[in-house]
Amino acid sequence: MTAEPIRPAATVILVRQSAGGPQVLMGQRGAGAAFMPSKYVFPGGAVDAGDGCDGPMPLAAPCAARLASAPVPAAALVGAALRELAEETGLSLRPDAPPLRFVFRAITPPGRSRRFDASFFLADAAGLAGDPDDFARASDELSHLHWIGLAEARALDLPFITEVVLAEVTNLLAGGDQPGVPFFDNSGPVPTFRRIA
Repeated sequence: MTAEPIRPAATVILVRQSAGGPQVLMGQRGAGAAFMPSKYVFPGGAVDAGDGCDGPMPLAAPCAARLASAPVPAAALVGAALRELAEETGLSLRPDAPPLRFVFRAITPPGRSRRFDASFFLADAAGLAGDPDDFARASDELSHLHWIGLAEARALDLPFITEVVLAEVTNLLAGGDQPGVPFFDNSGPVPTFRRIA
């Protein structure tokens, strides 16, 4: 049996402020999905050959530097993140939106039906081009798209890595420090955890 290839991927953690505190946008994968069926996730997916940024890359310089070791250029990851956001939610960021922040990287462990080297980007919903509650143009890949508080989100049926990323984002939004981007590396025979400085 050949090993499942590891594909580069990108995910967007879209955050907005509400009277009750920060909320994130999540949706549920279909019960018949080959990867993470029925789980609640952030919008995201594999990098396509044509992914990139037409104009200036909406990414802070330190984040771009931290993506230097990624399997594809930072512009391809950002382009994939924005494309997946538009496809799965119908939402898009304005050209003048606050830059994305690279906050997490994880490689899917062996033995899964799909394997990804995923970069997670934090995005401010204040930079959206339209109504943040209008999902009319979303594809059917994610159902039950909704904004949810950070504590409430942790009660959903989440993949393990989404739980870990959510905890990291909760810390960041509370003003916590991030001494390097966390990287769960399952590319080799021994899982390793390190931080990308």
